[in-house]
Amino acid sequence: MHSDQIVRTFVEYFEDRGHRRITGSTLLPPPGDPVLFTTSGMHPLTPYLEGRPHPLGDRLVNLQRCLRTTDLDEVGDDTHLTVFEMLGTWSLGDYGGRQSLEWGYGLLTEGFGVDPGLLHATVFGGDDRCGPDVSSLELWQEHGVPVEPTVEDNWWSNGPTGPCGPDSEIFLWTGDGPPRSAPTRDDRWVEVWNHVMMRHRRLDDGSLVPLGRGNVDTGLGLERLACLLQGRRSVFECDLFEPWRRTVPGLWPLDERSLRVVCDHLRSAVVVIGDGVRPSNTGRGYVLRRLIRRVLTVLRGEDPSRGLVDLPEEPIRHTLDRFRLQEEVESVRRVLLDEERRFDRLLERGRQVLSRPRFRGPLDEEDLHYLHETHGLPRELVLGLRSG
Repeated sequence: MHSDQIVRTFVEYFEDRGHRRITGSTLLPPPGDPVLFTTSGMHPLTPYLEGRPHPLGDRLVNLQRCLRTTDLDEVGDDTHLTVFEMLGTWSLGDYGGRQSLEWGYGLLTEGFGVDPGLLHATVFGGDDRCGPDVSSLELWQEHGVPVEPTVEDNWWSNGPTGPCGPDSEIFLWTGDGPPRSAPTRDDRWVEVWNHVMMRHRRLDDGSLVPLGRGNVDTGLGLERLACLLQGRRSVFECDLFEPWRRTVPGLWPLDERSLRVVCDHLRSAVVVIGDGVRPSNTGRGYVLRRLIRRVLTVLRGEDPSRGLVDLPEEPIRHTLDRFRLQEEVESVRRVLLDEERRFDRLLERGRQVLSRPRFRGPLDEEDLHYLHETHGLPRELVLGLRSG
């Protein structure tokens, strides 16, 4: 099933059940939001989850682009990405978690044709603040889906304070043989869909109070779902990465993990640039700068002559079109190449500084801090130069 068909099937399924499609926002939260980037589908909907009426009603569905830096070091495995698209549904004080899970099970097994025998669920098992999620547990048992109660893994919050509640996660088996064990004990179970029953608000002192109304917030990563429905081993093999996988290996022969990092970070950089961000030393611009420089560090570590000038137009254009961005391909290329030139100048300065007698021996934390604060040389660049 092609990714466009996946999106269409998802949206139409929930439109048939009274949901209105809303337009996804950019990666940039509104002014005053302390978060640098939109990290989940629910982020732009926070005011409505906290009680404000939504102009399109109380059943919503959308596709939202997201960026997460918390998983940056995990990029390169089979499931994690920096920028991705999130399919989501919301009930704003309307139906509850049991109905949401019922529809989720129906869409996966009937709409997408997933074998029910390859599903596993987890639910909140309860703690000293909140009782177990019996409703979700019973729903899964009625469908014959194995279910595992947990505590920390099935409690969702959007930070130390604010809306929160128990969740039920749906996993799909990706192993070669029949399913064994449970998601907490076997990483061949891949999480595909999280249903959050947002019933509480956490206060500054950590206590929980009921929300004025209960909401349901669900999120399902498009790239991860496409990978599983297309029978691929990793998100980098699904159709959304096809132009990158077809063009990049011929430019820069890399081992598989390095290839994934390069494709992910360049694709993410294109989206961030397309949303109007430019490299800088702070905030969003620093995240973009870090993505580009991590790519260059990987490429130059293999061959100092490699450069972004060789990157073809096709994967850039495909990414801009995929994320519905208006930026021109040449504008994106200029940003990438300008940052590459700055990186080259930084490399030269770094080599000169590290050649000083003080830095010829092993470097400790104090040295790394000094090099960053005084000379603007990030830790990973310094360590890369030393290992090279």
